[in-house]
Amino acid sequence: MRRLPDIAPVLALAVLVAAVLMPLSLVLSALCVIALVGAVLSAVHHAEVVAHRVGEPFGTLVLAVAITVIEVALIISLMLAGGPGKAALPRDTIYAAVMIICNGVVGVCLLVGGLHHREQSFRIEGTGPGLAALVALSTLSLVLPTFTTSSPEGTYTHSQLVFVGASSLVLWAVYVFVQTVRHRDYFLPHVGADDEQAHAPPPGLARTWTSLGLLLMSLVGVVGLAKMLSPLIEGAVAAASAPKAVVGIVIAMLVLLPETWAAVRAARADRLQTSMNLAIGSALASIGLTIPAVVAASVVLGLPLVLGLESKDMVMLGLTFLVGSITLASGRTNVMQGAVHLVIFAAFLFLALVP
Repeated sequence: MRRLPDIAPVLALAVLVAAVLMPLSLVLSALCVIALVGAVLSAVHHAEVVAHRVGEPFGTLVLAVAITVIEVALIISLMLAGGPGKAALPRDTIYAAVMIICNGVVGVCLLVGGLHHREQSFRIEGTGPGLAALVALSTLSLVLPTFTTSSPEGTYTHSQLVFVGASSLVLWAVYVFVQTVRHRDYFLPHVGADDEQAHAPPPGLARTWTSLGLLLMSLVGVVGLAKMLSPLIEGAVAAASAPKAVVGIVIAMLVLLPETWAAVRAARADRLQTSMNLAIGSALASIGLTIPAVVAASVVLGLPLVLGLESKDMVMLGLTFLVGSITLASGRTNVMQGAVHLVIFAAFLFLALVP
């Protein structure tokens, strides 16, 4: 059983290659789903091995950045293949990721942690500035384009795109510098008494490098298999007469599964700070790395890019950040806050189905 996390990434890539080379039959689709689940569990396992070797917050940063880079590559490839029809894909993906992370992932972590430990704590010195950066980046990238007047509604001019792309990259880089160098202690978790990993000896250097390689293989498998399953998801969405935006939400949820599972496991082990590091860090990486990449592709290759959200989505985004700021205000959480975030997440999903 201990060898399964090492074998799962290889099997996932093998199934992915088979799905690329052969028609997606019912049997192959089932294998893709099984391989996807195995890759997710493997990714979480190897991310924890790397994190135990390098320590926090480097471990959560490795997982967040790795999956975001792969996701960005997927978005740009879809933009190149889809042309004008994919102009809003980065916007929809980023918005879905922020809502899923800030409401779904955070809500589940707070609920699970509250049920197991009644009350949990984290350091607001780290999560507070992270949320501030997330609010600023989300507003510049997703809200402001709807109100600018130099280009059609929802879009930016080339100079505006360059400014927003540079701003996103700078803010993300400063956050990483603060998290890993200047104020690393702000992001260190309170180790729970039931956290067995904290007392285990760290893995050797060879094992750490092996786990890092297998982690990247697992994440490639997760994103690739999610992409291969997207036609089935699109067919199911069309059969249910649901809006096309639902497809992006489902794919984003599949891609974020490794981070979600890792964050929930940390919350259950009374390491809520690790969960918050993953959540805020993943949301920031989703914008801070995706926006500069798609801006570069748009400016250099002349690809159309629509970033501005619709009114309904801006209201949901504003509600998310308002409630998030209240949740982070005291540095202590319980099941009530988890329930509030999950209700907002349920409203996000419901309004995506019934806009």
